[in-house]
Amino acid sequence: MSNDARAPARLFFALWPDPTTRRRLAQVAREHSEQPVASENLHMTLHFLGACTPEQIRCFSQVVSEIEFESFEMKLDYVDFWARPRVRWLGVSRPPAALLDLHRSLGASLVKCGYQADDRDFVAHVTLSRKDRNPGREILRPGVLWSVSELVLAQSVGSAAGVRYRVRERWSAAA
Repeated sequence: MSNDARAPARLFFALWPDPTTRRRLAQVAREHSEQPVASENLHMTLHFLGACTPEQIRCFSQVVSEIEFESFEMKLDYVDFWARPRVRWLGVSRPPAALLDLHRSLGASLVKCGYQADDRDFVAHVTLSRKDRNPGREILRPGVLWSVSELVLAQSVGSAAGVRYRVRERWSAAA
């Protein structure tokens, strides 16, 4: 990826774990995958936007600031594998209604800025590793409890060390 400041930013909306949850997710990644994702990159993508212009970013920020959502808890409780991209991931067997509502309302709001939602079903997950070879599914006990209280707009930033994700903007749950 180019570091050219004029290049469109590659963005996504995500849930960003607090430090305690991040440490637990990183531990699960180390225990259940061959090449774990860097701890600082662990997150749950809600909507991937791709390359965005400054005008699109302003529009996305505006419409998302109008969304109200409540904080909620979710339990990530199983590890699974997608064979085609060779991705090992940690999933939520019972996604809370608040998570599904946030995903839906966010997608509906982003359409106002020209965003076209992915036609695949939303699978609440955290990517643990890429280019993995472990196809097994495992129940994770006791699981990872995540208290969600904010939504972020994050950017993929390329470097010689690989891709890193940087939070550009945050929105807090309603009090």
